[in-house]
Parts: sequence; structure tokens; C-alpha cells
Amino acid sequence: MADTLDEIETLPGSGPMLQAKDFKSDQMVRWCPGCGDFAILSAVQKVLPTLGIPKEKIVFVSGIGCSSRFPYYMNTFGFHTIHGRALTVATGVKCSNPDLQVWVVTGDGDGLSIGGNHLLHALRRNVDLKVLLFNNRIYGLTKGQYSPTSELGKKTKSSPMGTIDIPLNPIAVALSCEASFVARAVDTDLPFLSEVLTRAAKHKGSAFVEIFQNCIVFNDGAWDSVTAKGVREEKMLKLAHGKPMIFGSKKDKGIRLKGLEPEVVTFDPAVVPKDLLIHDEKAPSATLADMLSHMREPVPQGVFRDVARPTLHELMDGQIAQAKTVPPDLEKLFKGPEAWTVTT
Repeated sequence: MADTLDEIETLPGSGPMLQAKDFKSDQMVRWCPGCGDFAILSAVQKVLPTLGIPKEKIVFVSGIGCSSRFPYYMNTFGFHTIHGRALTVATGVKCSNPDLQVWVVTGDGDGLSIGGNHLLHALRRNVDLKVLLFNNRIYGLTKGQYSPTSELGKKTKSSPMGTIDIPLNPIAVALSCEASFVARAVDTDLPFLSEVLTRAAKHKGSAFVEIFQNCIVFNDGAWDSVTAKGVREEKMLKLAHGKPMIFGSKKDKGIRLKGLEPEVVTFDPAVVPKDLLIHDEKAPSATLADMLSHMREPVPQGVFRDVARPTLHELMDGQIAQAKTVPPDLEKLFKGPEAWTVTT
């Protein structure tokens, strides 16, 4: 193997086409049987070969939690960092070598509690990272304590009388931090999850994807009220850019504005109302996306926002290049107005 990444041939198509199996490591996958993480891992391993990026140019970074075992199961470069600090390490990786595609795998505890501050700044800086936040509304690795996304009144080992904390809304958090790509998907809907992951992978900038994920041991059925097979078509809205917001098993329900609030209307599928809301993920303002992030029924999934703006590494490179055009003047620095004399 080459000693440095720069010595590796990285032109897409220069070697045999990769397959999902090429991204599977030799490590036994150690998650509880039935865990939603298996589905997400499978989806990622199927999406990566379609991107035309060599394995040596892909890095997975994680913090602490069940989801954070992800790098062990990927046949790519990776870091298993410390609790809540995955985004700081990932930022360093991306800024030191912008040619790499860097993924961050975190959970609702790791990413929104101890790591919440780092998530905020990575998104607002538009660091070119693909952030996958597995949201099972519980701390799984540490055996069932309530997390920042646990619902109000949730009874757990650390909240036996029911939590009194208002849960965080990951999508609303990402939007308020000005993430340039914000999306949501469900672990059990593999085709749609794969579509969202592909969109995130191809986005240049901070791509944040919340994934509804089930913890079969400590919070089984956390999302069943909206994701179960028998109800999901009535309880979830799949967003499509430029299309009216229509849902339901018969495609007979839609979203329109009533004043400043969205409301659900039922109609004849043969006569679609003209006043239904049209989704616009490219809108300069995040107003529509923020409104959607707070909808409780139906629960939107898909891409809430996808806009372009300069990434952190591009701005850094530009500033460094500009600094190099100005010759250093040490004499001016030494004798400048902020010099002082130390006497003894």
C-alpha cells in the first residue's frame, strides 16, 4: 500500500467498479439483533460504490455510542474518537485534506448532548462533512437513560418519574445553525434512505441527515406511531422539490397554509387543490423548511433544505492564499503600537 494518500491513484473509473462488499470490513458487526443500525450500515455500503470515489478517499469518524462502532465495519479509513468530539476531528481531517470525503456517524446523545456545541459550529461553518445522526430517542450503549430527543414524560432509568425536559428537534437545530443541506429518513425505508444518503454524499458543504432508528432493547418502537408499515403512508410526508405536499395511501391528503400555520386537507385525488404548499428546498430563506421541521403530523421526511454556499476549507484556502501575497514585515511587527517593555 502507498505510504501517503497522495501516492494513491484516485481517478474514478481507473480501476474495477466497486461493490457494496468492497466497503465491508472483516470485523464482526456487534449490534443487538434487530437493531436499526444494521439497515443504515447496509444502505451506506450500497450507496458508496455509486459515487465513483475510491475507498482510500473516504473517511468515517465517530464519537461514542452504539452508532459510533460504524468505522469498524467500513473498509475505509476511519477514526473512533471520544464522546461528542467526532465533529472536531472530522473538521481537522477535511480541512487538512479537502480531497477526502468525510462522514460523521453520531447519535442523539453523542451529537446533541455532549457534542451539541461542536455540531452547532461545524454546521454554521459549512464544513464539508456528511453528518448522519441516528435518533432512537434513548442512550443505548449506557443502557437506557433518556436522551436530548426523548419525549416529554419518558420514563427511564435516569428519569423514573418521567423526564421533564423538552426534547430537542434535530432538524430545527440544524436549520437554525444554517446547515446547507438538511434531511430526514427512516431506517426501515431502505430505498428512500439510500436516495437521501446519495443526495447528502453529493452535496458540497455541511450535510446533516437525521435518521429515525429503532433501539430494540431499550426503546423498541420509538417511532412506530409514524413509521410502522400500517400507518406510515398516513403519518409521514415525503418531500419532493417543486412538488405539492401530498401524502396518504390514496394520495388524498395535502398541506396548505391557514394563516401562518400548515393544515391538513383531504380531497379527491382526481382534483388536486391548487392552493397546496409547494416544496422548495432551494429557497434562500429557511422559513418553509423550519415550519416543516415543527410539523408533528404528518412528519416530513426527505430533503428540507439544499442550498449552496462556500465551504470552510474553501474560505480557509482563500485566506491563506491572500495572506501569502503580503510580504511579512517583522520590523513593523516588533515596533508596532502593541509593543511593550518589561522591566525587572
